[in-house]
Amino acid sequence: MEWSIQDIARLAGTTSRTLRHYGAVGLLEPSRVGRNGYRYYDQDCLLRLQRILLLRELGLGLPAIAQVLEGQRDPVAALRTHLRVLEQERDRIGRQIESVKTTIRKTQRGERLMAEEVLDGFDHTRYEQEVTERWGREAYERGDRWWRSLTAEQRTEFQQRQVAIAEDFGRAHQSGSAADSEEAQQITERHVEWLSATTTPTKGYLIGLGEMYVSDPRFTANYDRYGEGTAAFIRDAMKVYAERHMTD
Repeated sequence: MEWSIQDIARLAGTTSRTLRHYGAVGLLEPSRVGRNGYRYYDQDCLLRLQRILLLRELGLGLPAIAQVLEGQRDPVAALRTHLRVLEQERDRIGRQIESVKTTIRKTQRGERLMAEEVLDGFDHTRYEQEVTERWGREAYERGDRWWRSLTAEQRTEFQQRQVAIAEDFGRAHQSGSAADSEEAQQITERHVEWLSATTTPTKGYLIGLGEMYVSDPRFTANYDRYGEGTAAFIRDAMKVYAERHMTD
């Protein structure tokens, strides 16, 4: 079964021009081109377009999407990752919706607001299941205890440090610095120190985390906002640092 470019554009809420551009940059080639020059897309193309649209919604640019797709050869595994992201986002938004409804209702009635209700859906514990699955329950509980022990000012300062590190990675990458350059490695050292607040990074942990920055669309979107390819640049810099300075 296949669809014409007009059908695909209509169903996806996009334009034929956009689909042709995806083809021009090597992101979505048609399954065939008819004698009349019309482009047709089969089921594999449809699956790839779905992944492209999901990544676009996460804020990734086309070069970053190409990198993610290249690194995710198994489409079913990739879609499972997307599904987890969407389900987590759905749950988070659902909690926030109920939180806002409760705030409106209690405010109108003049009732006392409870912090737990007002802030539900905005806390870091939405990552509890994922952290537990990746690194174990002890890792989550250790990080959770540490986070809850911080004051509001300390939490803000910790988050600002991460943003500053990401911005510096982005500037280094955009200026043409190599992943093994002194500049990149100095930033990576700061990043490792930042990570050390909640865990004890090992060589394997650091390399694995760097790979996640590229394979997980959420990390890629977060870091590539500082410049296309920043996530991959950080991954490479972390691998160099780990191989130079760390052991398992």
